[in-house]
This record gives sequence, structure tokens and C-alpha cells, in this order.
Amino acid sequence: MNEIKTLIQKIDDFRDERNWRPHHNPKDLAISLSIEASELLEAFQWRSSEEAWEENQENIKEEIADVLIYALTLCSELNVDVEEIVVDKIRKNGEKYPSIK
Repeated sequence: MNEIKTLIQKIDDFRDERNWRPHHNPKDLAISLSIEASELLEAFQWRSSEEAWEENQENIKEEIADVLIYALTLCSELNVDVEEIVVDKIRKNGEKYPSIK
């Protein structure tokens, strides 16, 4: 099992141990993902990137983790292969935005 699948399994186990699966449908996970992304954005509001990181490093890490947890849980619920979709998107972006080197 690759590392991403192992991580998803840990997240799923944590959720299932708390009986949260009924609340983790794709729609609600997408909503929660957006909310957590907004909380991450808030950490940078009115600050330079450097200031935000210096002042909010721990909070920024936690918000990134929340975003990733919801994204990975959504992939799990939709039975989406994370590695496959990321590699495919990088390929598509490479075609759309060719290298300038």
C-alpha cells in the first residue's frame, strides 16, 4: 500500500472510530474543504507571506492539514485515486502551460 493510501486509511479509521461517516458525504466534505481553505486564507489576510508565516506558523500548518484531510476524505468517499488524478492534472497543466526552459 502506498503512503497516500496509508494516510487515507488513517483518516478513515479516525473518522469511523467516531461514527462521523454519516456526516461525511461528498457535498458536506466539499463544503468543509472550502471552509477550511478560507480559514487558511484568513491566516494570510493583510500580511505579507513572510509576516503571516512568522506570526501564524502553527495555525497555518493546522489549516493546511484540515484542507488535506477533507480533500483526502472526499477522494476516499468518491473512490478516487489521488495519485492518478494529481499526475493526470500535472500532465494536462504541462500541455496547457509548456515549460519555458
